[in-house]
Amino acid sequence: MKHIVSQPWLFEHGTDDHIVIADCRFTLGKSESGKQSYDIDHIPGAVYFDLERDLSSPIKEHGGRHPLPDVQELAAKLGQAGIHAGSTVVAYDDQGGAMASRLWWLLTYLGHDKVYLLDGGYNKWKEAGYPVTDEPPILREAVFTPHVREDLTVSVEQVKERLGKPGVALIDSREAKRYLGIEEPIDRIAGHIPGAKSYFWKDALDETGAWKNEAALAESFDGLRQAEEIIVYCGSGVTACPNVIALSKAGLNNVKLYPGSWSDWISYEGNPIATGEE
Repeated sequence: MKHIVSQPWLFEHGTDDHIVIADCRFTLGKSESGKQSYDIDHIPGAVYFDLERDLSSPIKEHGGRHPLPDVQELAAKLGQAGIHAGSTVVAYDDQGGAMASRLWWLLTYLGHDKVYLLDGGYNKWKEAGYPVTDEPPILREAVFTPHVREDLTVSVEQVKERLGKPGVALIDSREAKRYLGIEEPIDRIAGHIPGAKSYFWKDALDETGAWKNEAALAESFDGLRQAEEIIVYCGSGVTACPNVIALSKAGLNNVKLYPGSWSDWISYEGNPIATGEE
């Protein structure tokens, strides 16, 4: 399956030399819990990537709650984890891919296409009785050379330029209550970017937590088929990433991420804000 590997596939291939397994478990507001969970048990051989320490840079005035990491620093960490041009990376978390998708997107952004998500994540792995361990992995350091694909992102200025422009679709990946501005549990202002359509990222998963197939996703995103450019955002550029995967699985390739997302948008005085249905 495009961008996704099954549990049996990883069980069969997880120890192959070119495979690097990445544990991305993380809970917003409980920043230590992911690493603590990893230390208790993880898939054998998995390396841990922390959303805030490894996959984001420190918060500043602008850039949102999870600004993109410094490219060279991330490249060094990827190399330390044994990831190089010949590696196939399989990322997982325990939240339907919310956090693992960030690593998937970052590797894609850095020009590395051999990266996948584990369907069903860690919970399904344990439920199926596959092996887990508390042993730290044996790391074989490598050199990761980034080839940044700037065409996969848009800045706040570029989003503003495109507001209301024909052929541009703006996708809000947060749950409907946050999109509508009914509630905002994380950011200081509620609402959405004017013109955005609501596509909650979890709708890319079925009732069991597995990824929907290509045909089902193509149907979900059918209304975007005519768009020349699709810009995806969420609260801070993390849960937009599963939607980027879902759109790609649906056969839509003109997709860009607004990394700063809503938390960046509202950091600028005067940026327009919408509430309710569009």
